[in-house]
Amino acid sequence: MATAVKEVVNDLSIHVATVNGSGSQSANAVLLRAIFQMGVPVSGKNIFPSNIAGLPTWFTIRANADGWTARERDVDLLVAMNPESARDDVLALPPGAAVLHDASLLLAPLRDDVVFYPLPLDALAAPIAPDARLRKLLRNMVWVGAAARLLSIELAEVERAIARAFARKAKAQELNVAAARAGFEGAKALEKRDPFVIRRLGATAGKILVDGNQAAALGALFAGVTVVAWYPITPSTSLVDALQGYLERYRTGPGGKATFAVVQAEDELAAIGTVIGAGWVGARAMTATSGPGISLMSELAGLAYYAEVPAVVWDVQRVGPSTGLPTRTSQGDLLSTAFLSHGDTRHLLLIPGTMAECFTMAGDAFDLAERFQTPVFVMSDLDLGMNTWMSDPFPYPERPLARGKVLSADDLARLDGFARYGDPDGDGIGWRTLPGTVHPKAAYFTRGSGHDETSAYSERPEVFERNMARLARKLEGARPHLPPPVLEGSGTAAIGIVAAGSSDPAVREALSLLRRERAIEADYLRVRAFPFADGVREFVERHERIYVVEQDRDAQLLSLLRLDLPPALGPKLRPLARITGMPLDARAVVEDLLALEDR
Repeated sequence: MATAVKEVVNDLSIHVATVNGSGSQSANAVLLRAIFQMGVPVSGKNIFPSNIAGLPTWFTIRANADGWTARERDVDLLVAMNPESARDDVLALPPGAAVLHDASLLLAPLRDDVVFYPLPLDALAAPIAPDARLRKLLRNMVWVGAAARLLSIELAEVERAIARAFARKAKAQELNVAAARAGFEGAKALEKRDPFVIRRLGATAGKILVDGNQAAALGALFAGVTVVAWYPITPSTSLVDALQGYLERYRTGPGGKATFAVVQAEDELAAIGTVIGAGWVGARAMTATSGPGISLMSELAGLAYYAEVPAVVWDVQRVGPSTGLPTRTSQGDLLSTAFLSHGDTRHLLLIPGTMAECFTMAGDAFDLAERFQTPVFVMSDLDLGMNTWMSDPFPYPERPLARGKVLSADDLARLDGFARYGDPDGDGIGWRTLPGTVHPKAAYFTRGSGHDETSAYSERPEVFERNMARLARKLEGARPHLPPPVLEGSGTAAIGIVAAGSSDPAVREALSLLRRERAIEADYLRVRAFPFADGVREFVERHERIYVVEQDRDAQLLSLLRLDLPPALGPKLRPLARITGMPLDARAVVEDLLALEDR
């Protein structure tokens, strides 16, 4: 008689180990969506190699009734489909985990403290697909069906998810449904010996599943982007791919003629040059790249800063330096991007931490770029950009586009003239005209070399110093217009935590663990922009010590804080910096914080 196992309901991490290029992506998405459709909060993280095909790849699905979406360190159910990684994957499991695997992989001798579920994948797929190549693909949906039975996921929800995934491919839909049913039926022979189950919950009503690159593309579409120039680079490529699809669908004029331009440039230098040129003539223009592309854009970023041309750059960060780990996540571009270029340059950074912010900050970036006539960098990362997150639907933008200080021909007719690089309003922001404005006073010379207020060439020290002081004043004046930080907690704890971007889910879960397991209270401030808002200084002043959580080696967010805050506050800041390439997990935050607290 089987021993009764106490159920663990709606709280598990599923780790699917397959081969890159084996067609497993659709299967992973189907299982994740089936759980989501049962009302259980989920997140999905793709851990893949930087090659086209052949190397091990993993996909982690976390289901959690409380809505925690950070990566879970321990795996509860391993789906072992890759002979190359199976041994190591099994040995890395915690005791009590379960393994669903191809029966041809003899894994049971490896461990006696985990549960093994061998499944004859080829035998189950053969009646559906006699062709070996097709059968290899359908094996993925066979294990999805088997996992559904083992976890009590309703087969009808799996079939709904398949219908969505293959909505325009009737034959593929039919074959994949058959494969899932075969796996579901085949799993009847497996005796359930692990505690993990999914039960209907109703906690996902009205939610959507989306990744940050899709959200950013939609936000740029609504923000009025008309020119996109880019060079492909992981993990930003899918942002432009998605945006091009949206533009082709929604941005056409009479006769289907495109009212936009998407330019795949020969390299990142050409891409940012195209964006700056388009911004100079009045288009809302952007590019998307990652760390190596940011490096190449350095000189032209300085040109846009000094010549005061609006531009938007999405930096979907990955691990560096050099080529680094192209398919791993990081926050290691913060410091270099904030001061990108040579000389005294400082840029506006927006740092989204949710899918909704990937959407809204796309619009914010364009408005800020035009208002302050400067490049704006949106600091996403691979975890945000390429992984699957649950979100509320995005708010429909109601705010009109903010084009900033642009003079029309009628405006010029009422003026004696204008100084392009002057400061008529005391905020550091000059007025500009756009090429094609029909008025004799509209013309000015755009200079990246030394210039005075009227844009005349000058190397006089006092002129250059005055111009640089104005640029600094302009950027300083942007603080109250940037997204403010988000505060969580009473504000009275001795400990404060500061983080940004995709560190947020792990930090929020870590706060819960600290309260529950160690009775430690901490306040949390998530910064969303640089230069930092005044509230950041106030938060640091209120607390005895501040832990700065980030995903890089050199504590770059902490360095920016020290540069931006009064020097007397610097000693309060303590680094909690990790760089593994893996998305941050809550246990890591807890362990690092406790290690410093115990010193």
